[in-house]
Amino acid sequence: MTDAKAGAGAAPAVSGVAPSLARRMACFCYEAMLLFGIALVPGVLGAMLLAGAAQRQAFDSQTALRIFALALYGAYFVWFWSRRGQTLAMQTWRIRVVTAEGAPLSPARALGRYAACCLAWFAPPTALAAALHWPPKTSLAAVAIWFAMYALLALAAPGRQFWHDRLCRTRLVDAGEPARVRQRPR
Repeated sequence: MTDAKAGAGAAPAVSGVAPSLARRMACFCYEAMLLFGIALVPGVLGAMLLAGAAQRQAFDSQTALRIFALALYGAYFVWFWSRRGQTLAMQTWRIRVVTAEGAPLSPARALGRYAACCLAWFAPPTALAAALHWPPKTSLAAVAIWFAMYALLALAAPGRQFWHDRLCRTRLVDAGEPARVRQRPR
């Protein structure tokens, strides 16, 4: 790639260093708070659709709303990862997702990473809780324990990346220092 091409519309330079696990998990928690706000969209739709619905229809509607929420989250992540390399939370914590070679993600790779993230972070505890018919509190505890275990597994992975990133040939990198805001003269 020539310097002229690299400078035109290229993303800011990133280091090859993985952000600390503490910073990645802080970003994860911040992302969860943002997703809660996004979840209000299917929640409001669900309240409107489920009002007065029969029990069987309510189950079908709840399943449809969960699928809609999953698709909505997917659109959020795929759009931000493929357009900017960062979600809103990642911008705050100065973390960027790139390919293993350091290039921006294509929409297809971003979609693959989203699917792998869902499977890696949520499938094991959810499947275990469903198979053992755990009550909600126990299921939530299983999810929390799995999150901690999965995050700690990154410390044993090459480059300290999450295992779903290794699978998708992506990596999280330090996006560098934030832009300095110029203060107005007084």
